[in-house]
Amino acid sequence: MGYNKLGMFQVIRSAPIYDVVVIGSGAGGGTATKVLADLGVNVALLEAGPMLNPAKDFKEHMWPYQVPHRGSGEGGASYFGRGRAFGFFSAQAGGWQLDGEPYTTGEGSKFMWFRSRIVGGRTNHYGRISLRLADYDFKPYTRDGVGTDWPIAYEDIAPYYDKAEGFIGVTGSKEGIRSAPDGIFQPCPPPRVHEVLIKKASDKLGIPCIPMRLAVITRKTNGRAPCHYCGQCGRGCVTASNYSSSQVQVFPAVQTGRVQLFTNAMARELITDNEGKVKAVSYIDKTTRTEKQIRCRAVVLAASTCESTRLLLNSRSPRHSNGLANSSGVVGRNLMDSTGFSLGGRIPALVGMPRHDSDGMGGSHLYMPWWLWDKKLDFPRGYHIEIGGGYGMPGVGSFNGVCREHEGYGESLKKAIYEDYGTHVGFSGRGEMIPNEHTYCEIDPNVVDKWGIPVLRFHFRWTDAELKQVEHMEKTFTEMIETMGGKVNTPRRAAEESVPVGTEAIKPRPVEEKISVGGEIIHEVGTIRMGDDPNKSALNKYCQAHDVKNLFVADGGPFVSNPDKNPTLTICALAWRTAEYLAEELRKGNV
Repeated sequence: MGYNKLGMFQVIRSAPIYDVVVIGSGAGGGTATKVLADLGVNVALLEAGPMLNPAKDFKEHMWPYQVPHRGSGEGGASYFGRGRAFGFFSAQAGGWQLDGEPYTTGEGSKFMWFRSRIVGGRTNHYGRISLRLADYDFKPYTRDGVGTDWPIAYEDIAPYYDKAEGFIGVTGSKEGIRSAPDGIFQPCPPPRVHEVLIKKASDKLGIPCIPMRLAVITRKTNGRAPCHYCGQCGRGCVTASNYSSSQVQVFPAVQTGRVQLFTNAMARELITDNEGKVKAVSYIDKTTRTEKQIRCRAVVLAASTCESTRLLLNSRSPRHSNGLANSSGVVGRNLMDSTGFSLGGRIPALVGMPRHDSDGMGGSHLYMPWWLWDKKLDFPRGYHIEIGGGYGMPGVGSFNGVCREHEGYGESLKKAIYEDYGTHVGFSGRGEMIPNEHTYCEIDPNVVDKWGIPVLRFHFRWTDAELKQVEHMEKTFTEMIETMGGKVNTPRRAAEESVPVGTEAIKPRPVEEKISVGGEIIHEVGTIRMGDDPNKSALNKYCQAHDVKNLFVADGGPFVSNPDKNPTLTICALAWRTAEYLAEELRKGNV
């Protein structure tokens, strides 16, 4: 069963008609599923990867000596650039390249696409930085004449920020800073030693440095235990003390009895009826290699910005010849990622400090929101600053810099490593990209994946706005390090951040080589934008398709701009708002 006599895929149709099919179980899909289930809606949740078993899949408290090659991979793969993305111990279940699932880039473009195939998606291992967009972020064109205004205002989404923060749990403090709106916060742990020194320097430079907003709970929340401060959030958390959609939303939603979870289900196409509405989702059951269909009254796309775009563009029909929900032609356009640049330095005040546990939450306890939002600069918009340092868990490659600089080996090398450990700080900027006509994704007409599904081709270009922003980052970070009495290390790209700051001499590089590669920050958004005008947008203000009234999008696709705030919290808030609207429309019989 499952194959015809020619060995080709055979379509198997499932009998039930679900109220809603949600495609993707990450931040948007998990939120939509939980909200819909709580409102009494019957949901089929499709995930392209396997089920998550935190007790088995997470390596939260594992030591390097417990695994072969100390986690470097077979044959010491990580020493040769072939190691697992973000390291062996990361909770990710995907990578920059997936076997049999390629993507391509246009001539002259560079783009990196990280995909996670497992229940919970990238929320199992992401940085959990949870920042609200500011009021002015929703009206960029009105403010400075660049970009496009959102069809919603801060007041429209604020109640859903409240709901999302209250449910998933976010640390922070009320500061009254316009660029960093206050929210529903849990207490943030006190700063570590290096963070205290950074704050003193930032105060001298007039840059605010405040408690970090992280999706980590510090008090018991909805049956979840508070953080036990092991500092390993990226490895996954068996106590669900940090937010992952799998543990916090999907598993509880399934327990309601109103959610059917389909794993290893690779969505292939949205099938429409004679009226142009979605009537079923076609997917590949990766276990049996059969094509199946799930019938539904409505669909919520939350497969991630680019996967959702790919699905829409591949869902062609006589009525939707340009792809589903794409009469405007904007699906795939306006692709954005955050800008990224990092710089570190060695701080004399940290040399010889008594060793101590500096783990805390799995991320910094302080950060710096954009402080020049009301100033006129030579580039539009801005960035926030993330900081690093302390006595982190040593791993493969942690001391490459010392080894490159130190002459000798044995006892003298060990002494140099011991003395260097914990003496560095790092700064990473994450800034706003302005959408441009040269940055988009489309279907590659010549390439399919191993499931026979046409793949995406990416085109990407930074503009002067982003390059000048990175120059400002470098100047600011240099001033910060020098104010601390330190010496700047070699500038690094974002992909090098997993390797602690080395001690190489600075080598001048053009700014085009300093900025992150497109997609590298994993904040891709904007390719299924919302708007009031159906001729210029794919979705309305509720993330409902203009062309297809029973189709909704609940990932980063609807973003109209990509402000200097990590997008996950806004994805959760928008998904919550969309799910409530969809449930009410279903009740009224409007979809």
